[in-house]
Amino acid sequence: MKKTFYSNGKLLLTAEYMVLDGATAIALPTKFGQYLQIEDGKKQTISWKSYDNDSSVWFEDDISFESIIRKEHAGTEAGIKNTLIDILHEANILNPDFLNDANGYTITTTLTFPRLWGLGTSSTLINNIAQWLNIDAYKLLEASFGGSGYDIACAQHNTPILYRLDSDKAPVVTALDFNPDFTGNLYFVYLNHKQSSKSAIMSYYNKQHRIDTMIPKIDAITTAIAATNDLQQFGTLLEKHEILLSDILEMETVKERFFYDFKGILKSLGAWGGDFVLAVSKNNPEEYFKDKGFPVIIPYSEMIL
Repeated sequence: MKKTFYSNGKLLLTAEYMVLDGATAIALPTKFGQYLQIEDGKKQTISWKSYDNDSSVWFEDDISFESIIRKEHAGTEAGIKNTLIDILHEANILNPDFLNDANGYTITTTLTFPRLWGLGTSSTLINNIAQWLNIDAYKLLEASFGGSGYDIACAQHNTPILYRLDSDKAPVVTALDFNPDFTGNLYFVYLNHKQSSKSAIMSYYNKQHRIDTMIPKIDAITTAIAATNDLQQFGTLLEKHEILLSDILEMETVKERFFYDFKGILKSLGAWGGDFVLAVSKNNPEEYFKDKGFPVIIPYSEMIL
């Protein structure tokens, strides 16, 4: 019997990195995501095939039930397969019936966005697997990749959200009515560089300082951004956020690094230095970014649910 699951992609508007330490973030589920299709298989094996959004196959392999149970990796060159084995091993711990009660599976994943965009290839997969096996997606994330879990919340929600971790590191998710009049002035620009979340988080922890005093400042900015309907105030708040994070990370802002002459506001989203940035502009900025060598510019209305 065929089963199909779907999860939304994600972008993080505020509190990048700081969300790991309890700051409140605005997170934006995207119109792009990933499908997971399950069919019966055989030979105590999972036959896995992953498609990119252009229908090309970016991963294909067979994974035995035994290798999942024993967490047997396939060698250092098989990075993607080993990551899948890790995820499925943890899923099996949370629900052993999925291997005990099956002869095998044929699994197909299909992205609706280019996988290098950084919109959540891993988080959408984890949430889809959790839906399939009826397990807690946050627990599966923590046991495999780690992270704050905001991406799982985006996978599960069809509106912008406020997201934070409580004192016990449990997720607190609140639906957010975020649809200001100026969304026509917001554009997402792809930087042509896939940033590793794991390495970015490690760098953050190596450099963080004065975190306890910074969290209330980030929370105040998040609250103000969620409430404003004024484009100028929105831009001012984003600039203030960039300056605070630049101080913590000891890194240049994306505008200082790449776009010093841009006549508008630029805000990093998620891991600094990669994936997408948010551009706030009174006029359509496509020509500017294309001239700079960044041809992927997506209006807010085409990106965000």
